[in-house]
Amino acid sequence: MDQQPKQSTAQKGAQKYFKKEGQDETLAKQARKKERAGEAAKTAKLRALRLAKEAADKEVTDKQTAENGGVPAKRKRTAAVKSTMVRMSY
Repeated sequence: MDQQPKQSTAQKGAQKYFKKEGQDETLAKQARKKERAGEAAKTAKLRALRLAKEAADKEVTDKQTAENGGVPAKRKRTAAVKSTMVRMSY
């Protein structure tokens, strides 16, 4: 008399639904994890490029400073563009 009661079709349907939801949730988590890993790799690559550029710029600046006798080179200023305001009346 240790028989398990039979599940109704509604219970079976509910179990299928929740099992599928759990699988979808797992797939979504995996997709988010993959996206995060991609973003982290992209960020690391960009950071490495930025640091390399900063090091190259510092090397050029140090070289120019040495050539100028210890005085840092001045940056060239670009001419400021003045915007003229036009008043319009309607």
